[in-house]
Amino acid sequence: MASKTSTTGLAVPSKRLSRLWHMGRATTDFAAGIGLRGMIDMARSREGDGQRIRLSPAATERLTNRLARMRGAVMKMGQLMSMDGSDVFTPEAAEIMATLRDRAEPMPLSQLNRVLTAELGKDWNKQFKRFEFQPIAAASIGQVHRAETRDGRRLALKVQFPGVRESIDSDIANLGFLSSNFGMMPEGFDPKPMLEEARLQLHQEADYEAEAASLQAYRALIGDDPDFLVPAVHEDLSTSRVLAMDFANGVSIDQLTASQYSRSERNRVATLMSRLMIRELFDFALMQTDPNFGNFLYDAESRRIVLLDFGATRAVPPALIDGYRVLARATIANDRAGIRQGAIALGYIGDEIPAEQAARLIDLVSLSSEIITSDGPYDFGSSTLFERVFARGRDMFQDKQFSHMPEPATMFLQRKFAGIFMLCRRLRAEVDLRAMLEPYLLDTRVLGTLTDPSQATRSDIANAADQVSPATLA
Repeated sequence: MASKTSTTGLAVPSKRLSRLWHMGRATTDFAAGIGLRGMIDMARSREGDGQRIRLSPAATERLTNRLARMRGAVMKMGQLMSMDGSDVFTPEAAEIMATLRDRAEPMPLSQLNRVLTAELGKDWNKQFKRFEFQPIAAASIGQVHRAETRDGRRLALKVQFPGVRESIDSDIANLGFLSSNFGMMPEGFDPKPMLEEARLQLHQEADYEAEAASLQAYRALIGDDPDFLVPAVHEDLSTSRVLAMDFANGVSIDQLTASQYSRSERNRVATLMSRLMIRELFDFALMQTDPNFGNFLYDAESRRIVLLDFGATRAVPPALIDGYRVLARATIANDRAGIRQGAIALGYIGDEIPAEQAARLIDLVSLSSEIITSDGPYDFGSSTLFERVFARGRDMFQDKQFSHMPEPATMFLQRKFAGIFMLCRRLRAEVDLRAMLEPYLLDTRVLGTLTDPSQATRSDIANAADQVSPATLA
């Protein structure tokens, strides 16, 4: 979670017009960096992999700095763009954009003191034996400081940027204005429900008391799992704008490079993260939906993965769980009727869309599901799936094939799925996702006979099926 930050800092722009101005400047920087020729090529291109966005280092640096200064919802969007920019940006631009994942401008010390005084009292510093004013990380909503209390507790203290919570509504309104007036959405596609869902989600992320409750609930679900660690909350030093938790050692999970870690270790980490994602959906019905790589640390000494940042934790309704189960079953079986049924249940396809449009959407879902239809471990390191999905989706956008608004709640689940798959790609890992999924796709009566579906082998599945009479399942 470590990042290079300055101690001087810049104040967060909080007025709507001020933030719209900064957002407009970011858009201008982006357009100027691509150039007229590049924008025409982007609009016309159907070549796929050869048409990545080419931003000069100077233009990319200006765009990144602008988003980093704004923090809040706008920076969160930039972080999503940068999760694996190699699919969209050239490698040079993607490397610079990647700094958004953990490089917001820290707040000035005077602002930091005002926040801590307002939240913990005017003598807040007397509660600490040591407090490091240099933040170890600064992201879209807050920054993190190391501290040690008088009674010896080693903490990570997350402190929210002033003005970020108040700027969420204006940021979302500005994004709606830009998307409606600059051709960022398909014709006939109303972004209002999706933006409203994003607005509510960001308000939840900015409520550290809600995050503390989610962290404690998730910690109880993880229990004493030897592969994962969820830090404990320290309620006596936590408020709605300050969150105190155990300090945990580790490096950001995407830093497990081939030069420092073996393929088997990278495969293990990617497999653990993928299995956890599946358990979140089917076992926990509770998912941490922010896949920012900085939210996951790897402690090489204990070989445990540290899970951080539960502001974006969402309960998953049973109907969505069933929809994903139907869709996964159908894609593995190459059952197009079943894929359509699952896609309708999840809101990807409307009941009344034309047959040709539905067929193209089903083709896109089938293509995206390549990672779970392959028999055996899927090699993310050599895969070109992300480029192919990007190119297919762009073609459909240009042909006005997206006219139905999906269920807004799925947007955040898809964000997590995509983030874990991008992590697997970043680690150049081989992961057998199909084997992990298969136990959860069984008839519920067979599934109920498995003690731990997340650890079930194909032999366990066969034995479980034998315990349930075929007549009962008929």
